[in-house]
Amino acid sequence: MAARLLDLDPATWVPHSLHAPDRDWVETNCYIDVWVEALHALGLEPLAALPFTVTQDFEGDHFTFFKFPPEDLRALFGLAVQELAIFDRLEGHIEEQLRRGRMVLVEVDAFHLPDTKGTSYGRAHTKTTVAAIEIDIAARRLGYFHNTAFHRLEGADFDGVFHRTPEMLFPYCEFVKRESPPFTGRALVDRSLTLLRTHLRRRPADPIAAFRADFPRHIEALATRSMDYFHQYAFNVPRQLGANFEMLGSYLRWLSDNGQPDLAGAISACQTVSAACKALQFQLARAVNRKKFGDYEALLDTLATSYQFAINPLVSKYG
Repeated sequence: MAARLLDLDPATWVPHSLHAPDRDWVETNCYIDVWVEALHALGLEPLAALPFTVTQDFEGDHFTFFKFPPEDLRALFGLAVQELAIFDRLEGHIEEQLRRGRMVLVEVDAFHLPDTKGTSYGRAHTKTTVAAIEIDIAARRLGYFHNTAFHRLEGADFDGVFHRTPEMLFPYCEFVKRESPPFTGRALVDRSLTLLRTHLRRRPADPIAAFRADFPRHIEALATRSMDYFHQYAFNVPRQLGANFEMLGSYLRWLSDNGQPDLAGAISACQTVSAACKALQFQLARAVNRKKFGDYEALLDTLATSYQFAINPLVSKYG
């Protein structure tokens, strides 16, 4: 018998506006994307949970792999995200939690995910996070959120996702437990603004300046590496920065739509950061392919200026 948290159909699933096809970064990173769609499916507003995007930093080799903080999901929606202790068959643990009304997030190998056809499916072993909301062990079928949509897999793909050998480590899993009712309406906006004020106090000094100082070293590495390396670099550097700020801009637009004035300049600056990161990624891709690098100072100037135009008004208004 299937265990099912929500009754969904991949054919009729409509993604959240954060995954609209006209965005600069339709996909951001697996953890953010899966939570956006999971919250959307639960009838919750993921936009309200984006204040943490103001804390993104440059970590020396990458920009922060931004994720919804569990404490924010609890504060806004009453959801407790806890590690799931795995000591038996993974599919059995997922079935148990779903029967208790709890979504399960699990790290799996995208090699076995048919929704990654054309990238990882059957071609490359890469770690990614899915949110399981239905499972039928007897029928070897799994319903899950991944990237921007709801999907199902079955048969050999089910066996591949859940196969393990005595030498294989258990994957990292989380389950999502309802502790209290979610905030809605004006109370949700106020709660979100409280989180924004808290996160602004945690913001880094100037991540763009730190990135700019290290960028010549990045160029030296890219000049000697393959396109495969570039794709990994692009995902962790320009994509994470650009996607984070496109998300921040969407959050500020949501605040504006809910009565917060004077945010147009910051929204525009966030979009400029996003677009500049996309341009930088394209230019670097051409450079790595041709082994001929150019001058990126104008783009770096745009990033530096736009970052300040995005963050400084928020500090003045809410910090």
